[in-house]
Amino acid sequence: MNADTSARVLPAERSDPGALIRRTRQARGLTLVQLGVRTGYSAAQVSRYERGISPLTDITVLARFADALGLPLQAFGLTPRPRVRHGHSIGPSTAFPRLPPSTLAERTSGQDGEVPVHRRQLLANLAITAAAAAGYPFLADGEVRPAEEDLGGLLVGRLRDAMLGLNGAVDVPSPARVQAELSRALADFHTCQYESLATRLPWLIRIGHATTTAGAGSNPAGLQAQSYLLATRMMIKLDENGLGWLAADRARQFAEADGDPLLVAESARQLAVLARREGWHDQAVSIALTAADHPGLRGPGPAVTAVRGLLVQSAAYTCARVHDRSGMRELTREAAAMAAGLGPGVLLRDHGGGFSSATVALHLVSAENSAGDPTAALAAARTIIPRALPSVERRARYYTDVATALGSIGRRDECVRALLAAEHEAPEETRTRPAVRSLVSGLLVSGRTTPDLRGLAARVGALV
Repeated sequence: MNADTSARVLPAERSDPGALIRRTRQARGLTLVQLGVRTGYSAAQVSRYERGISPLTDITVLARFADALGLPLQAFGLTPRPRVRHGHSIGPSTAFPRLPPSTLAERTSGQDGEVPVHRRQLLANLAITAAAAAGYPFLADGEVRPAEEDLGGLLVGRLRDAMLGLNGAVDVPSPARVQAELSRALADFHTCQYESLATRLPWLIRIGHATTTAGAGSNPAGLQAQSYLLATRMMIKLDENGLGWLAADRARQFAEADGDPLLVAESARQLAVLARREGWHDQAVSIALTAADHPGLRGPGPAVTAVRGLLVQSAAYTCARVHDRSGMRELTREAAAMAAGLGPGVLLRDHGGGFSSATVALHLVSAENSAGDPTAALAAARTIIPRALPSVERRARYYTDVATALGSIGRRDECVRALLAAEHEAPEETRTRPAVRSLVSGLLVSGRTTPDLRGLAARVGALV
């Protein structure tokens, strides 16, 4: 990540803050009048401060110039102050939250050391598919295909083993081949082709580790960051938070090693999502807004604005989870304004599903559901044309969010139709996600059933 050269204090400026202000103002392309407007002083007074005619010894005055010029307080020898945004303290952090050990233990063993039933089934699935998982990243001819509701367990098991290095040595292909496979893995995710992703993504992680170890390849850190970010998104989708923490933390480390500010920001967003899912709502908002306000995301360019918008969206959704509707809507308006300023195109399709006015509206549907207002969620959904969403995965999310809202207000038949629309759009996504299975199970036990509902329940593996 490129540092802001104007934030570097030259030796002569350590005792002359006015010189630092003048150099930074000129680097920012600001006139004396413009800086005066930002700080509340006249142009003449700003000039006096810059030339040292008026002494710069007052902490409040120095802080005003620091804020106006985007400089850290340390540049003027001041102690950084805690920052508060939307009622949450934000600031740089090197210590990211970790999943509590008790939760990790619950996910890896049963009572008295017994392996839980779902893990025994997972081990059986892995035994069937181990040969294909260890080789070329496509399903081998003649391999027994898992039932679609088992795809989630298959994907989790393979990714877990790849992250733990349990699949043995692999031959490192050419960088061009690896990049092509990464592009295909991203396409698998966006089109919800999880059977293909279950072989391709673990292979990429193993190749990335082998490449990093061997010191070969054109960009091993970037490859690993993107692979682990994709793995994190799948773990979150499949409610595997323990492995999600592992994947997200590795994504952050590789992203920082690569130095790409967009990858660093996306890894922070995934950590914020995981913190939210653990109930650490203040920390989740702080992680997201701190990353959005990072100096590395202050530069020009639509991609930088888009990734900031995704981070603000994440903070908005966390506010919704604690029923802070005003905070959620305020942050959503901020994200919507960013998207509107970028025009009709979709940016960052591979970072969080894309960023556009349509995806901000989709995010609002989820947020209103989480805030406990399904009527507002449906109102937000009516503003969206599903085909305007950037991927199959996002369109499936639209229909499942609409189904969630409809189910909450007792419109059962419409809820089932929305779920069938999601299944039509993305069968593997709909039949794999635990959230869909839970919604269908709730419909089964809360009222009358229909052939459509019973058929859907059988396909998603819901309890009948």
